[in-house]
Amino acid sequence: MVKRVSISENGGPGVMQLVDEPLEAPGTGMVTVRNHAIGLNYIDTYHRSGLYPLPLPTGLGGEGAGVVEAVGEGVDLPVATRVGYCSAGLGAYAEAVNLPAARLVPLPDGIDFDTAAASLLKGQTTEYLIQRTYSLQADEYCLFHAAAGGVGLLFGQWAAAIGAKVIGTVGSDEKAALARAHGYAHVINYRTENVVERVMEITGGAMLPVVYDGVGADTFDMSLDCLRPRGLMVSFGNASGAPAPLELQTLTAKGSLYITRPTMVTYTATAEELQQSSTDLFNRIVAGDIRVEINQRYALGDIQQAHSDLEGRKTTGSTVILP
Repeated sequence: MVKRVSISENGGPGVMQLVDEPLEAPGTGMVTVRNHAIGLNYIDTYHRSGLYPLPLPTGLGGEGAGVVEAVGEGVDLPVATRVGYCSAGLGAYAEAVNLPAARLVPLPDGIDFDTAAASLLKGQTTEYLIQRTYSLQADEYCLFHAAAGGVGLLFGQWAAAIGAKVIGTVGSDEKAALARAHGYAHVINYRTENVVERVMEITGGAMLPVVYDGVGADTFDMSLDCLRPRGLMVSFGNASGAPAPLELQTLTAKGSLYITRPTMVTYTATAEELQQSSTDLFNRIVAGDIRVEINQRYALGDIQQAHSDLEGRKTTGSTVILP
């Protein structure tokens, strides 16, 4: 028997229930991972609420790290291998889970379980945003919303390490100080400052080649207004809710803008992409370019509180759940 979190209906944090269930032996191509740490990510709230619909009942959570406990037929991965995962399917909110071996990444020396669980999804998101969705260059300006969040703190450090000049938005002076300490060259408090005007001031009127927006409804229009002609809007999340439908003519009127909606699934679709993305992330961490800030830890039984705090913007950096 293993303890796992399950939902049978969509809704607020209260729909998540901790249950005891048997875990079957892993099938062909599958392994059992005994979790040592589990990642908490905003996409988990989308699955719970129904914003991203899933067949019910379902488990939740897509990120974790632990030890291979059992292997199915056709798997070469040895038992006791230390592994992490963030795109292997749902059900990470559990003491142990069966996952496809091909979607696991070995953990190198220097990367512990908590660090892996706190950084894989956010860090691989940062990797594809900076290196592949838009190839951010040294001395280039960009804007990142929610700079003090989990992805934001990793993004600021990675971008600074390559010499980019990152502008971040935050909602408090405390979060502004945190963002500055993690690579942001400029920080805008959106509660007290006009974001578009400040971007214009910082860039000398040139505006931006790219904006990274994981907030959604609250920031979407201002993000478009921060772009220079032919700039790229990267909309990769909906923390404040989904933006209103976009009229394509808006992109024309604002300067022949581009827009993309990237996801982890398509950027790590092949085993080669998955391994390269995680390797690039781990190399940055081991080299000291990125510090993974784990500012909250919750027991698995406190998962409702963890979601409430995340949605209430009471968290900073990364959060791990301990089974």
